[in-house]
Amino acid sequence: MKFTATQIAGILEGEVQGNPEVAVHKLSKIEEGENGSLTFLANPKYTQYIYSTKASITIVNKDFVPDQDLSTTLIRVEDAYKSFSKLLEYYNQVKNNKEGIESPSFISENTKYGAGFYLGAFSYLGNNVTIGTNVKIYPNVYIGDNVTIGDNVVIFAGAKIYSETLVGNNCVLHSGVIIGADGFGFAPNEKGEFSKVPQTGNVIIEDNVDVGAGTTIDRATLGSTVLRRGVKLDNQIQIAHNVEIGENTVIAAQTGIAGSTKIGKNCMIGGQVGIVGHITIGNRVRIQAQSGIGRNVKDDEVLQGSPALNYGDYNKSYVHFKNLAKIDSRISELEKQNNGDNN
Repeated sequence: MKFTATQIAGILEGEVQGNPEVAVHKLSKIEEGENGSLTFLANPKYTQYIYSTKASITIVNKDFVPDQDLSTTLIRVEDAYKSFSKLLEYYNQVKNNKEGIESPSFISENTKYGAGFYLGAFSYLGNNVTIGTNVKIYPNVYIGDNVTIGDNVVIFAGAKIYSETLVGNNCVLHSGVIIGADGFGFAPNEKGEFSKVPQTGNVIIEDNVDVGAGTTIDRATLGSTVLRRGVKLDNQIQIAHNVEIGENTVIAAQTGIAGSTKIGKNCMIGGQVGIVGHITIGNRVRIQAQSGIGRNVKDDEVLQGSPALNYGDYNKSYVHFKNLAKIDSRISELEKQNNGDNN
């Protein structure tokens, strides 16, 4: 896909300074710009690169004043960073605007789908699947029986969605996502063996949810595992059965949440956090990376450590943690002196 400076300026409501017909077909960093690429300058620290970049077009703020000659065509806008982000969003929409059903693929006779549907090759749609409008399903996707998917959903290659799952509108499910696999439920018997507890529930994903690559979300034992509206999950996260995650909560990679834990709204959870089962975490909680959460957490707490402490208490304690060897030596020396005095 190629776009001219005039076309891009029209999308961004910007003003062209230079060649209005110069065309670009890719994006680049300003310091790595090549002929035929588009870049932007928003951070003053990178101003030096605008004089050497080979990018054909550079988006800049309206108040940018060069003090050397430029070889790149400028598009002047109110906010270069926001405009470039808008352009990225537009680019993704154009790039992903596929339609039609590729072969080979399997669609059950009672599957329903809306306008603007795209289904990549080697995909499978089970019985009683209902799919909304403008849904894009990339190759090698499995969708089980009785799944419902809303409008404007993108499911990338290799995702697996088990039966009974409900996916809302405007969701993005990245490659390798597995939604609705059995929860980890086993009960010991008199022989010390573990028998499987049937997992008969489902997964509900509400609107505007993003699920990162390789993330797994288990179906409930009874009822539903639920991701509320606006939840954003990074790659390689494990969500166990009957977990509920509140609106607009974001979770970074490699976090694991054990069964039946409830997480509130607008929380921010760092990478590699471990959260035990059957607890409640309040709203607006902040959990630092690699923390271990083993208790209920109240609204607005900020936690760090394993087991996690209040963030301020952790930082104060850490001053002593890292000096324990020195402190021990000082105590031993004081004990020796004290024993000498007593003698």
